[in-house]
Amino acid sequence: MNAPVKLETTLKDWETDQEVRWCPGCGDYAILKAVQRTLPQLGADPANTVFISGIGCSSRFPYYVESYGFHTIHGRAPAFATGVKLANPDLDIWLVTGDGDGLSIGGNHLMHVLRRNVNMQIMLFNNEIYGLTKGQASPTSREGTKSPSTPIGSYDHPARPAAFALGAGARFVGRGFDVSKNLPDVLKAAHAHKGAAFIEIFQNCIVYNKDVFDDFAAPKGAEDRQLWLENGEPMLFAGGTKGIALDRDALTLTVVDIVDGDWQSVGVIVHDVTNRSIAHMLVEMPFGPFPMALGVLYDDPRPTFEDAVIEERQKSSAGKEANLAKLLAKGQTWTVSGTAQDPI
Repeated sequence: MNAPVKLETTLKDWETDQEVRWCPGCGDYAILKAVQRTLPQLGADPANTVFISGIGCSSRFPYYVESYGFHTIHGRAPAFATGVKLANPDLDIWLVTGDGDGLSIGGNHLMHVLRRNVNMQIMLFNNEIYGLTKGQASPTSREGTKSPSTPIGSYDHPARPAAFALGAGARFVGRGFDVSKNLPDVLKAAHAHKGAAFIEIFQNCIVYNKDVFDDFAAPKGAEDRQLWLENGEPMLFAGGTKGIALDRDALTLTVVDIVDGDWQSVGVIVHDVTNRSIAHMLVEMPFGPFPMALGVLYDDPRPTFEDAVIEERQKSSAGKEANLAKLLAKGQTWTVSGTAQDPI
């Protein structure tokens, strides 16, 4: 098959004629625009691009992108996306899911697409609630969350999507939030990664979990609580006045103060996207004592699942004749003739 050809497109080329039907103010609008603005910068081809989703508010996404799309069933989008990629490895696959769709009924399927390392971009919209089914607690809802299914407060310990992805064997893990101007950069890095690229996107549910991320994602005033990671750069935040260092005795991360820009003397870590151990520590940092780690947390490619499948097919078929009739007649076979009235 031919390699994908980069095309010149604009945001308008990726907008459909469908009415976008999310609640006014929903963070999904911002994510949609971020993706539609990013695709032209990637040189993506609408005829070679597929958006695949499961069930939930986020899963309406394929209707709103002018490309191929598949709105599948609850939690099974990774299985459909894997089949599409194996059928045509040249397609550019974007999988869209939510915290409920991807980590509840779909947790098993999400785990396997990550560990297999199927080459696609996986965007998990995390609003810490079931939005489409009217606000029940989801797998990522915080302890104490009051909802129709947890009227006196949730006692579940929430799942952490980025930690789940790393534990499942993902080779790329990124984080962003809906209205961030840096989200397109995370999407570009995910697209450049060959393999399963997992991006957790914090998304404001304006109706059922409004402003739950405002402590680090508010349009103004929350920048000091964001740690935007960049490969090869020191882990600094709060305008460069604080940083993240490694306590080598306790093997834990710690926040340090920086005086006069001298981050080296207090041991601030320089981000290395291939360091899996530090990535685990970053996704487990408790917000409050620590900032929210955002950007590309981990990026260390390895061979993809579809490449292994193609190689196996080529080896197994090398030197063999493509003859279906001969294959069917192989082994213990026999021919039956005659009729029920006159059997032979």
